[in-house]
Amino acid sequence: MSEKKNQLEKDVITEKTQENKTELAKRIANQSKRMASGYHAFGDRLLRAIRWFSSGIDKVLFNRKHARFTALILAILLYSVVNYNTVSSLIAKPLEYSRTLEDVPVVARYNSDTFEMTGLDETVDVIVYGDATSVTNSIINEGTIVADLEGLDEGSHEVKLKAEGYGGGVNVVIEPSNVLITLKKKTTAQFEISYDLIHLDQMESIYSVGNPEFESTTINVRASKDTLDTIAFVKALIDVSNKVADFDQEAKLVAYDNNGNPVNAEIVPNTINVHVPITSPNKTVPVEVQLNGEVPDGMAISTITLDQQAVTIYGAETTLQEIDRVVVTLNVSTITKDSTILRPVVLPTGVSTANINQISLSVTLGEMKTKNIRNVPINYINNVNNFKASQPNNITTTTVVVSGTQENIDLIKAEDINVYIDLINATPGLQEFQLLVDQPSSGLVKYSLQESTYELNIHGETGETEEDNGGNEADNG
Repeated sequence: MSEKKNQLEKDVITEKTQENKTELAKRIANQSKRMASGYHAFGDRLLRAIRWFSSGIDKVLFNRKHARFTALILAILLYSVVNYNTVSSLIAKPLEYSRTLEDVPVVARYNSDTFEMTGLDETVDVIVYGDATSVTNSIINEGTIVADLEGLDEGSHEVKLKAEGYGGGVNVVIEPSNVLITLKKKTTAQFEISYDLIHLDQMESIYSVGNPEFESTTINVRASKDTLDTIAFVKALIDVSNKVADFDQEAKLVAYDNNGNPVNAEIVPNTINVHVPITSPNKTVPVEVQLNGEVPDGMAISTITLDQQAVTIYGAETTLQEIDRVVVTLNVSTITKDSTILRPVVLPTGVSTANINQISLSVTLGEMKTKNIRNVPINYINNVNNFKASQPNNITTTTVVVSGTQENIDLIKAEDINVYIDLINATPGLQEFQLLVDQPSSGLVKYSLQESTYELNIHGETGETEEDNGGNEADNG
């Protein structure tokens, strides 16, 4: 019984196993069908894509519109393939960079105690090139351009300039790279010291500089003979800016040629101690009013009153000795009524300043009147040859017309008026001279002459020594 039962269980198991195998075979078959279908679909899509791409290539390659562009692309590809190594090296190599430095100073190495050097420019242009980092570093290092003349003797030499201190990794080009230099032996000559005052505009105008006192009156100058021959003088440059009292200074010495141009020479020493006196010379002088023009409408100046009668002026003592007044000008042609007018003081030549820059003038007017003053003597000046002379009609006086306000012309007398002739160009014989008259300094009245000329017979012989303005005629003989 048990055997039948076991056999039955085996048959059941075998049947189930057979069913499982059948089911598995069906699933595998279905999966294979799906994969085949997928592969077929992928193949169709790939074929369509290839046909589309091929059609696009045909349209591009065989279309005239795109032919040039296509040729360019193909040329680039072909060049890249053929020159692959060159292109790769350019990409790998860093870009080269250059920088131009202008006006780089040149240093000369030579025995400056023995030789004078000419022909070397003070600066040159330098081109530095290499990779950007190296060029930048070389510029920061501030290299030097050198003309090496050591060991060279007197004469002309062509020298190659050298670059030093620019560092590695760069190339340096110097323009010009070669220079023609001349060496001449130095000699010594002695020169007198003169001086120039500098920055005078920064010194108050009331002060004057006296004569500087130098510790030595001569100085030694070393240069070649040719250079020494061009030196006309050596000057000490004395800086007087903001000086108000005596001072001592180490003044710089400079050699100059005849045209006032500096000469490059070795001055030993190149400074000199100088003592400079500072003074403030001044002088008080009266103010004179000079009138110009004519008062309109038949009027005349009656009075002019100044708020300052004198002015203190400053300048060199020799200049002040020649000055006895300062002038204020007034144009009266614009004055039509009593007025107060402010006018500047006109400083004489050589006067630096004054304590007063302008003066107030109070002007009053009056009616114009005239008056004839007769028997005014005729004088002469400049009888440099001491000629004797006579007047044919024995006329020795003239009449002067005085114009001004009544109160002013009443003050004028014949002896106040100077009428004269000038004998500077006199020659022997009967001559006609122009009559001249000095106008009064006040300007309140004016003189005019009724006769403009005067006849005088000049004799050839000369008389005794005459005063320049002597007599009312040269000599009546």
